[in-house]
Amino acid sequence: MTPEQQLEHLVGDASEVHSREELLDRLKLGRPLRIKYGADPSAPDLHLGHSVPMMRLRRFQDMGHKVIFIIGDFTGRIGDPSGRSKTRPMLSSEDIERNAATFAEQAGKILDIDACEIRYNSEWLDNLGSRGLIELAARYTVARMLERDDFATRMRSETPISIVEFLYPLVQAYDSVAVEADVEVGGTDQLFNFLVGRDIMRAYGMAPQVAATWTLLVGTDGTEKMSKSLGNYVGIAEPPGEMFGKLMSIPDVVLPHYYALLTDVGFDGAEQIERQMQSGELHPMEAKKRLASTIVARYHDPDAARRAQEEFEAVFSKGELPSDMPEHRIRRSDLEDGRIWIVKLVADCGGASSNSEARRLIRQGGVRLNDQRIQDETANVEVNGGDVLQVGRRHFAKIVVE
Repeated sequence: MTPEQQLEHLVGDASEVHSREELLDRLKLGRPLRIKYGADPSAPDLHLGHSVPMMRLRRFQDMGHKVIFIIGDFTGRIGDPSGRSKTRPMLSSEDIERNAATFAEQAGKILDIDACEIRYNSEWLDNLGSRGLIELAARYTVARMLERDDFATRMRSETPISIVEFLYPLVQAYDSVAVEADVEVGGTDQLFNFLVGRDIMRAYGMAPQVAATWTLLVGTDGTEKMSKSLGNYVGIAEPPGEMFGKLMSIPDVVLPHYYALLTDVGFDGAEQIERQMQSGELHPMEAKKRLASTIVARYHDPDAARRAQEEFEAVFSKGELPSDMPEHRIRRSDLEDGRIWIVKLVADCGGASSNSEARRLIRQGGVRLNDQRIQDETANVEVNGGDVLQVGRRHFAKIVVE
């Protein structure tokens, strides 16, 4: 490819690039570029939202460039304020260590992880010290920091902003100095941080990195960005059936968005799919099955995708029970006259993350025991071995009483 063709291949579908001219100039140098990607281990698993920039990182890798994968074990203690309406609780060292342990393994489903340079930003930020941190802070102004939309919004609403949140973009920017980044890749919510990185690199006498961002993936609810904390995510390490079922639950209107960001059809192909659905040439259900199969095959294999589709069609189209349900064991001594509180049963079976969520699901009619809907959150239900609990459309559990 010519440098111009490389530019189009690498960032042609990017939301913003600062700047394309700078990236083209670096591509013309004919040397491997250093491509930075950072992820704070705020949760143990990666989801399809993370895969959007990672798939673009793989393009850089495939063209011979070096991906610097930074695990933010230092910045994770602060918490990224991007898009936040309040101060984020700091993670403990134990949480960070536990979450970081799975990052490289899961990232390897997308990247050539052996070819990545994996770094932990505590390597340089722990050694920065108070003098270094003060010198870093002296290179940026409060006025520039308040240009950030979420900070400005919180100032207007008199919502507290901690000083440590001002430090986050600075220490993330210092990561770019430490690894001598040519390009930083991420979601659009990271643009401010990336631009601070450009300024800080200049302040340290370095050529500024190119900042390339891509549209954030909308979650399975079709409204908020994909996030584990919102429960609207599809994990890239989830079992094939769970992954397939979640993708089948997305609203029809976001199908083109998913195709554009998660498959190889690109924005032009996604627009064509949208036109086919609008004309009736392609039914949204078939479009979802095609999408779900493509993604499951990518993170598992084609056979797993085929089995997941067959299972989905058997359960949701034909009304059959899943062939492989997780078991939930209950000690007979924990039952009172053979009964258990329905809220406890739903939560203990993993159908809800808390009693309050279980109550909500029951009230909304999303809970069935042996195909009988239960909407009384105060009910003590009789359970026997072999009973089947269903929560929502996808979560099933077979009761074992011992």
